[in-house]
Amino acid sequence: MGALTPFRAAFDLDDSKFHLQESPARVKTGAGNDFRVGKMKIRLWFAAAALAVFAGAASAQQSEVVYSYKHWQVLIHGFDDGTFACEAKVGTDAESFSIWTYPNGAVSLQFYSAAWQFSEEPGQYSDLAFEIDRRGAWSASGELYLNSVLIDLPDSQSGVNLITEIARGNRLYLRDADGSDVQDYSLAGSSASIDALIDCGNVIQSPGNPFN
Repeated sequence: MGALTPFRAAFDLDDSKFHLQESPARVKTGAGNDFRVGKMKIRLWFAAAALAVFAGAASAQQSEVVYSYKHWQVLIHGFDDGTFACEAKVGTDAESFSIWTYPNGAVSLQFYSAAWQFSEEPGQYSDLAFEIDRRGAWSASGELYLNSVLIDLPDSQSGVNLITEIARGNRLYLRDADGSDVQDYSLAGSSASIDALIDCGNVIQSPGNPFN
């Protein structure tokens, strides 16, 4: 996939693993009822959903929504090759922005549009930029594949800084290399959803032990 570079700082810091500070997740149940639950309880909830995905993924791709808040959804995906991933997604079926995390701790971004038509062959790249609110732009070489732009985050402090900006931000602007707007996405609810994504990632890293 593509690589990420912040305009305002090089990502040469050495972090051994992508990590955000964990906090209790916010779960919405019913109209207007928004409350906090403990870490163990929400991990057990994720683990129960994950077990259904793990059980079905051996024969076909399985997906389960494990968290919804505002326009965000967090999903566990089990693929037919036996691999798993978690996705925090905001948008519609036609236009969306997603953060993906994998059992090895890797994190990637996906910008999707049904209107885009890229190559079916992997390895096609284009320079682009995006910005959260007016905090300063990030540049990236994004992989163009089918209807998506894919970007791998660096395993460094810059990757953590970007996810933190998304969690604290209000809107993300996707632009081409010349700075022209391509699409924008609401980040309302991103903080709670990223908390849930972290919990989901912890489950797929140790699916047999939700107490870790």
